[in-house]
Amino acid sequence: MNELVEQLLEGALAQSVEAEPAEDDDLVEIEEEILLPIPADFKDFLIHASHIVYGSLEPVTAHDSHLHTHLPEVTAQAWAEGLERDLIPLCAVGMGYYCVNQEGEVLLWQNGEMTDEYWESVWNWVERVWLES
Repeated sequence: MNELVEQLLEGALAQSVEAEPAEDDDLVEIEEEILLPIPADFKDFLIHASHIVYGSLEPVTAHDSHLHTHLPEVTAQAWAEGLERDLIPLCAVGMGYYCVNQEGEVLLWQNGEMTDEYWESVWNWVERVWLES
């Protein structure tokens, strides 16, 4: 995990306003809002990496509720579009979402249905998808 965060930071895009990393209290509030527990690896990601702006993908964030990537807002939108309510969006992409199931696996939901693509963990997704974007 630490190596992946370092790679993201090295290639991070400059921002006029730096985003703040999430804290444990932010995650507790989000779990209460979405009525789902956030898997452990996803929590680690939200705390250590979700505030980094890197590549062409914009994963969800957990600290600033005014950002268009704030997890509860993205979750509400994804669920409204038909994403199953036991899945938590990780990142909007095209006509769908990368999402995390309760086992911590990342799945791709696109055009209203689940695809065959999946990654064993959020950090595996970071390495194979986000760092490549």
